[in-house]
Amino acid sequence: MNQSHTQANTDTHTHANTHTQANIHTHTHTHTETKKVLDRLSRAIGHMEAVKKMVEEGRDCSEILVQIAAVRSAVNNIGKIILKDHIDHCVVDAVETGDRKVLEDLSEAIDRFVK
Repeated sequence: MNQSHTQANTDTHTHANTHTQANIHTHTHTHTETKKVLDRLSRAIGHMEAVKKMVEEGRDCSEILVQIAAVRSAVNNIGKIILKDHIDHCVVDAVETGDRKVLEDLSEAIDRFVK
């Protein structure tokens, strides 16, 4: 994946994804939520480190499970931000250009995300 980032709050990414040997899909779009996603990922990683420390310290299982639930919720919310950004930009571009592969990929990604 090639990525070129601007210094502003938005990033422009160029993706070249090989779907099959003969079918290469390339599109360019702007992500508006990159900083928010990265900030939330950093916080979620920090929470996971705290959960790891709780386990190492032998903390109560109930406390650990509550913290894991909070991390899972945070990760799901990050996914929702990425999904909305993808729909607002990639999918809109795909619909405008008639690129059905992006819609098929989105459907597969959603199936995996909601499992």
